[in-house]
Amino acid sequence: MTRRVKSFFSTRIKRNGRLCLFMGFLIFLFHALLPAQEILTLEKALEFAFRNSPSIKEAAYRLQTSGENLKAQQAGLKSQFSITLNPINLSDTKTFSELTSSYNTQSVTRTAASFSIRQPIKWTDGTLSVTNSFNWQESSSSFVGGNKAGAYNNSLYLKFSQPLFTYNRTQMQIKELELSLENAQLNYAIQKLSIERQVTQQFLNLYYDRESVKIAEDEFKNADEQFKIIESKVKAGIAAQGELYQADLTRLNSQASLENKQILFANAIDSFKVLVGMPLDREIEILTDIRKKLVDVDLQKAIDHGLESRMELRQRDISIQTALDALIQAGAQNEFKAQVDLTLGLTGVNKAFQNIYGSPNVDQVVAVSLNIPVFDWGQKKHVLAASQAQVDTQKLSLDEQKNQIQLDIRQAYRNLQNQKLQIEIAEKNTKNAQLTYDINLERYKNGDLSSKDMQFYQLQLSTQKLNEVSALINYKLALLDIKIRSLWDFETNISIVDKL
Repeated sequence: MTRRVKSFFSTRIKRNGRLCLFMGFLIFLFHALLPAQEILTLEKALEFAFRNSPSIKEAAYRLQTSGENLKAQQAGLKSQFSITLNPINLSDTKTFSELTSSYNTQSVTRTAASFSIRQPIKWTDGTLSVTNSFNWQESSSSFVGGNKAGAYNNSLYLKFSQPLFTYNRTQMQIKELELSLENAQLNYAIQKLSIERQVTQQFLNLYYDRESVKIAEDEFKNADEQFKIIESKVKAGIAAQGELYQADLTRLNSQASLENKQILFANAIDSFKVLVGMPLDREIEILTDIRKKLVDVDLQKAIDHGLESRMELRQRDISIQTALDALIQAGAQNEFKAQVDLTLGLTGVNKAFQNIYGSPNVDQVVAVSLNIPVFDWGQKKHVLAASQAQVDTQKLSLDEQKNQIQLDIRQAYRNLQNQKLQIEIAEKNTKNAQLTYDINLERYKNGDLSSKDMQFYQLQLSTQKLNEVSALINYKLALLDIKIRSLWDFETNISIVDKL
């Protein structure tokens, strides 16, 4: 009998062991097939956003466009080589000659090629070019009995063209493109700061929503425990049936609130993924340190560094430079200007190729052209006045921008100091709400407090916990705000200009 019992239990243990191993394997397989959650910190989110955010990509493309335009213009200042080929040109024409009162038939065969080097001169806005033209031509005419005659022709000449009494258009184009590139770089840096602000704010909002879910879970758990307490009291006949209904109502409301906050949290995660350019099907779990960490901020240092380093001020300077360039261009409208062209060439013609320069001809050309405006009905005067007004407008905008920067930094500083006070108040309120809840929970257990009154203390505790989380988040956002407005990181006590 004893052996049978031992055998029976031994068999059951082996079966249960195999069953446990099989179930363990299924659980492992189930977790392995689930999409792995990616732990996402604020630093990783910012790094991801800087690479994939649509707005930062757009700013990067504009930066690339400006850079390529400047490189193209600079490449245009180097020597330009070109070859033109006309391998064959055949013509057979019949014309009437009034001198002989007869028709003349002329046949021409021509082959030509030219090679040129063109060098723009940046410092004078002139152009120096070297051109060599070579051609061979054979022709026949009915006037000479259809006899054919051919010859080689080669022209080598050097030409210099120089505009006078006007502004240097080449240097101005280079300057405009350099300012455009710098403006694109500044815009890219500003966009990075904007992305940092948006990502940080939404990331901390995600943390707030997640904490809201956790607090709602605790609230539902407490409401469920309170329901069970009343349920046991009702069964024992020491509590009224109405208290049970009230406790059940409180529990169901807590459950509904929990589910709503879970949906809001899921929607906020999707919105955050879109902001940073992350695939919507990627599972993430946010991780951040929201603990209280107060930082000392020097207001005067923030203002001085902001006025020295803010990119918007440099953009205003660029706008002023652009307006001044437009003023120069406006002054060139209907202007008095001149053009000087100097050409020195050597031309040779011969029936034999090897003797093409047997008796060369030296060509010299000096050409001067003048543009003298007489009367434009005041057009240039009005254009200059409009351009000058634009320069004055940009200078005024610069002064307004400086005042606005100081105003923003001062307001950001006051907000930061206020958030410090809000954290202290929120901490005290949470502590008092927790103590109040614990005291009234004991009263509720002893039957000295109704379910409706207990619900009030529960909601009060949840609200104060969320207020504390909100105060910590608002302080971090206020610290980020003054960092962006002053371009100085007071947490690390270093300038962030070089990081942009």
